[in-house]
Amino acid sequence: MHAFRTHTCGQLRRSDVGQTVRLSGWIHRKRDHGNLLFVDLRDHYGLTQCVADVSSDIFPVLEGARVESVITVTGRVIARSEETINPRLPTGDVEIGVDAVTVQSTADVLPLQVAGDQEYPEDLRLTYRFLDLRREQVHRNIVLRSRVITAIRQRMVEQGFLEYQTPILTASSPEGARDFLVPSRLHPGRFYALPQAPQQFKQLLMVSGFDRYFQIAPCFRDEDSRADRSPGEFYQLDFEMSFVTQDDVFNAIEPVLAGVFEEFAEGRAVTPAPFPRIPFDEAMLKYGSDKPDLRNPLIIQDVTPHFQGGGFGLFAKLIDGKGAVVRAIPAPGAADRPRGWYDKLNAWARENGAGGLGYIIFGEDGPKGPIAKNLEADRVEALRGQMDLKAGDAVFFACDKPLAAAKFAGLVRTKVCIELEMLETGVFKFCWTVDFPMFERNEDTGQIEFSHNPFSMPQGGLEALETMDPLDIKAFQYDIVCNGVELSSGAIRNHRPDIMFKAFGIAGYSPEHVEEHFGGMLNAFRYGAPPHGGAAPGIDRIVMLLADEPNIREVIAFPMNGQAQDLMMQAPGGVSAAQLKELHIALDLPKPKPKAQGAGTVTAGGDAG
Repeated sequence: MHAFRTHTCGQLRRSDVGQTVRLSGWIHRKRDHGNLLFVDLRDHYGLTQCVADVSSDIFPVLEGARVESVITVTGRVIARSEETINPRLPTGDVEIGVDAVTVQSTADVLPLQVAGDQEYPEDLRLTYRFLDLRREQVHRNIVLRSRVITAIRQRMVEQGFLEYQTPILTASSPEGARDFLVPSRLHPGRFYALPQAPQQFKQLLMVSGFDRYFQIAPCFRDEDSRADRSPGEFYQLDFEMSFVTQDDVFNAIEPVLAGVFEEFAEGRAVTPAPFPRIPFDEAMLKYGSDKPDLRNPLIIQDVTPHFQGGGFGLFAKLIDGKGAVVRAIPAPGAADRPRGWYDKLNAWARENGAGGLGYIIFGEDGPKGPIAKNLEADRVEALRGQMDLKAGDAVFFACDKPLAAAKFAGLVRTKVCIELEMLETGVFKFCWTVDFPMFERNEDTGQIEFSHNPFSMPQGGLEALETMDPLDIKAFQYDIVCNGVELSSGAIRNHRPDIMFKAFGIAGYSPEHVEEHFGGMLNAFRYGAPPHGGAAPGIDRIVMLLADEPNIREVIAFPMNGQAQDLMMQAPGGVSAAQLKELHIALDLPKPKPKAQGAGTVTAGGDAG
């Protein structure tokens, strides 16, 4: 018999009754029934109930072993009586009558319980992440992550992609988020950077003649944490293709994403390929976001003409004097909500930087509210007709310059949908946002800037850059969105130096600047570069959606906390003076703030980052 196990703790069934078996695992729970001691033994695969009689020599051994101690038990498989069967466990028809037990390691008193559904502070969970990972939900999430990555790899290979690895130590990027820098011992005063993404390398692979690349790529960005973004490190399905149009990219990745989501949806509906394509301008108008959540049925409309020159003076003045627009957000069935509900939404609007939230209520006795009192009746009726509103509905308004109005209307759309409980559940709704503007005007400086990815190919190529108003030029830039979560940005790349110099010139960058900062890729393009494009859906976000988790840290085995600290491994940490000397680094730390009463000291090395 094997030294540790003949079966796993999730394997035994009624057909195994009578066999002598050996199991190893962690003590999950213990229940002392006086003459009998029941132990739930857990491993990666499941739970098996073990039982020892008080008269047995092993009874005091099991009784004295703390929960989460690791033990090996040997005994006979016994069928449970009808009334003790546990239908919630795959092994619930049987139990092990323990004849022998070996304690492999003992557990100290636990700082957090593994069994049960207790809630614990995140910092405690991350400090003892090895215990947290034993808990059922988190453990299941990490297993799901592994299975999702395997499924993605299989589907990418089926699509003709080959997996290649790109460098982890590379050059610092002058654009994008902050780099994590790595000092060079051999080259004093010089630094490597951890890659924010394999962007330049994957494009260079295309220049090198590789046709379809993919990688489950680690990326590193020194940026703040969010619920859907882990600080420091994240993973993405990075892929690139040569001699492709935007349609080719979509046709290649849609079956991969749709297939993976269908495989792990567990009954939830998935948008079938091809996914809807929504131009950026339409997305901002109808949904108030370039990441539209299509589970929300509310559609924003432009109602500026109904207010221009009208009796509602506040909006009329903003339209005529400041170029404002008015966006309307319907609220079906909201007319019966009490006045206090509208007041709370008005207060919420102020908390989000707006002056308030105007509305019209279409009651059985006609339109009501401050706007309805001042706006001419024919304009109110025309507005109601455009929005297809009926008695019992309401409508909210956002009035501001176009971009600000769109963004605020998007917030209102989401808030009203949640308040009215209209968000569709049990679905994964995909779409592409396409036709992003190539450039935008900085409202503070008046300068033309890149609005998204500066390395995207402009629609119309060099001719568009030379003949069109920059603000009218669209890029072959696209995002893939699921349930309002951006999974990926992507683009057909600008592979021609002449187009690149022209595009950067419009944004105010000199040829010398472009050569200095992007000379490596430009030089490669001078030796024959194929048209190419790709994208990079986020692995962490895909798993977060499939696991139905609100926070991305729930699907990462060893995440940092919101302050970019690894509490378990105590990183970032200090380093010795000898290490700093070897790297030719001297610390110039900020002066410590006055210490609060009772606060601990901070070592110089601890803040070196």
